[in-house]
Amino acid sequence: MKILLTENIHQVAKERLLANGHHVDLIAHAPDEEELNKILPDYDVLGIRSKTHLTQTVLEKNSHLVGIGCFCIGTNQVDLGTAKNRGIAVFNAPHSNTRSVAELVLAEMVALSRHLGDINTLAHQGTWRKSAKGSHEIRGKTLGIVGYGHIGSQVSILAEAFGLHVIFYDVAKKLPLGNATSVESLDELLSSADFVSLHVPETPDTKNMIQKSQLEKMKQGSYLINASRGTVVDIQALREAIDSGHLAGCAIDVFPSEPASNKEEFDSILRGASNVILTPHIGGSTEEAQLSIGNEVSESLHKFISQGISAGSVNIPNIDAPVKAGTRRIVNIHQNVPGVLGQINGYISETGVNIEGQNLATDEHIGFLLIDVQEDQAKSLLKRIKSMDKCILTRLAE
Repeated sequence: MKILLTENIHQVAKERLLANGHHVDLIAHAPDEEELNKILPDYDVLGIRSKTHLTQTVLEKNSHLVGIGCFCIGTNQVDLGTAKNRGIAVFNAPHSNTRSVAELVLAEMVALSRHLGDINTLAHQGTWRKSAKGSHEIRGKTLGIVGYGHIGSQVSILAEAFGLHVIFYDVAKKLPLGNATSVESLDELLSSADFVSLHVPETPDTKNMIQKSQLEKMKQGSYLINASRGTVVDIQALREAIDSGHLAGCAIDVFPSEPASNKEEFDSILRGASNVILTPHIGGSTEEAQLSIGNEVSESLHKFISQGISAGSVNIPNIDAPVKAGTRRIVNIHQNVPGVLGQINGYISETGVNIEGQNLATDEHIGFLLIDVQEDQAKSLLKRIKSMDKCILTRLAE
């Protein structure tokens, strides 16, 4: 398989895929739609981070792709529905940068409560501002976490070690860790917390979740931290809340619009505001996190290519079944409509193929089927299955 890795994905991913016998090319930038359509016909698998957008148009023009690896947490940059309908499995690394993001949030809480950003800038400019006014410990304060998933719960554990009281709100019922307490509504959390940290995915429901009305419900002199998605906060309303003094500060790592590369200028209405920490989407940008992500996603891609194992895929049914020794595996993705499996089994009977193993998983749209057969029988059965009009993708595992 020929694999293209974009956006300067950690070198360990290339090394692992090369060691597993794949051809791998690595580029440093995020290709746009025009470039993707030009270069993708030469590749079977694509690895991206958060800046490369795989739209319906791109995926339909490149439906030959076998898999996509998102070397990050989020997958909103990929049209997952189109990928599924084209039989393209998408993988990500939902846990690998959890600790890195959580540590950044705790560091920002301390920095905001001590005005470290402004004081550091003044010191570099030659101004010695030594004062305790407006500077506070975070011990004994209340942290409100919106979204108690992998990162939110990790932030919760670290915050308690700092002596904070932790409350959280999540649309799904979650088991509290340590002494954290669940609250019934977002409004209750906003009105109770000294620090509010956002850890939600980008969905229609979370777009502009924090607007002017929500900011007004936050405590006077409280702080907002957003290391989730840039569309979650109304930036204009946030600037107004900072300028009015209602909020004592904020730390923002993600923005509605972000530069495509380090060469482009970063523009935000938050620039220049007092006690506002702005970081360039670096929550998961530690060497440890990128190494872990590189290992995790490259391993998922290799297992899917070589064995058809889809465990961890975010858009096709998951099967984790090793290939039986001495067999060849047929990987099939088909429309989940009545009669398909019966037709495939009919071909198996007609060709006299001896089935050593068969695994099927379905969702409402597609069926994902793995068939282990004797090596010398695989190609004849593969040809028959590929001829079916309800089959989306059929291949031999590498």
